[in-house]
Amino acid sequence: MAGSAMTNGQAASPRVFFYVQHLLGIGHLARASRIAGALAKDGFDVTVVTGGTPVAGFPGPHVRHIALPTITAGDAGFSGLADIDGKPVDDAFKDSRRDLLLAAFRENQPDVVIIEAFPFGRRQVRFELLPLLDEIAAMDNRPMVMTSLRDILQERSKPGRDEETVAVLKQYFDRVLVHGDPAFARLEDTFPPAAEIADKVIYTGLVAAPPPAEPAKRFDIIVSAGGGAVGNALIRAALEAARSIDRRLSWALITGPNLPQSDFDAISSAAPAHVSVYRFRPDFASLLKGARLSVSQAGYNTVCDILRAGCHPLLIPFTAGGETEQTVRAERLERLGLAHVLPEETLSPQTMVQGIESALAVSGRPPHRLDLDGAQRTAEILRGLLRPAIRRCQSP
Repeated sequence: MAGSAMTNGQAASPRVFFYVQHLLGIGHLARASRIAGALAKDGFDVTVVTGGTPVAGFPGPHVRHIALPTITAGDAGFSGLADIDGKPVDDAFKDSRRDLLLAAFRENQPDVVIIEAFPFGRRQVRFELLPLLDEIAAMDNRPMVMTSLRDILQERSKPGRDEETVAVLKQYFDRVLVHGDPAFARLEDTFPPAAEIADKVIYTGLVAAPPPAEPAKRFDIIVSAGGGAVGNALIRAALEAARSIDRRLSWALITGPNLPQSDFDAISSAAPAHVSVYRFRPDFASLLKGARLSVSQAGYNTVCDILRAGCHPLLIPFTAGGETEQTVRAERLERLGLAHVLPEETLSPQTMVQGIESALAVSGRPPHRLDLDGAQRTAEILRGLLRPAIRRCQSP
């Protein structure tokens, strides 16, 4: 093994080198952080390498964190890359990031490398990931290489992309960790050539947080916008809806940390007395547990929190830039009776009122059997995959 599975004949903590690049929202970072935390809790030595805008609280405690110079999406359609000041990145910037990533890998000497999304997504950072993968492939005693993938993928619009993804997987990757419940969504549903890599695919279950504590404060309706970079219209429509829906209901509007300060100030000053406005609530999952309704986009992590809490949701899937993933997730939940859906293109204060009133009319919380323990299961999977290599290290 490449890293620290054995030290002076004694078993040591396997080293995991976990790369995650978030470009717009914080969903990828949040899911990777939950997985990294579960790995650390299971005794792995975890290094998380990030390259997006810093987010307080992520990747969390008990892991080593290496932050590469920040890059972000040029716009909501993921067109181009910009630095933390919004300036387009140049070749010198990319070369510097690549060199820092390679140096961190060499110093870490991991047993497992996990790359979030790539090559299914994050093609924008192949300038540093392909050199990393080439270096690993040339090693005599290389680490296992895995991709960490959500259950539902973005539809491809450019010919040849799926074939390119399969080729990269076959050349460089040992496993594809699909963080989903195959009873809800299978990789082939949104990635047609999945059969070509079927021998590499492992389903972990959905990566949800542990069951939340009882809420310290209760609200009837929780409105959230994830990271907040693209949730302004949702928050404003909910704010207007709150004026005309039963004012005995208490609301919490959670805008997300990336909402521009001017927008946050305007929303806060316009909120009526029964509406509380927050940028972030660390007890978000607990608030959901005590709420009658959640109003949000249909991102992976938010949906996992909702399912874990047992709160009925009204979902407004994010569709800017041709995004399809959230719509697929929301519609599947709706068919199971686990959500109401309001298409983003029809969003207005009036449709928000109608959607909320319809969702509030649902009595009780329908049960589900979706597997939400994907973080812990990922740790178990890695242990199982590493065990044969550790036995080889222990052989005389």
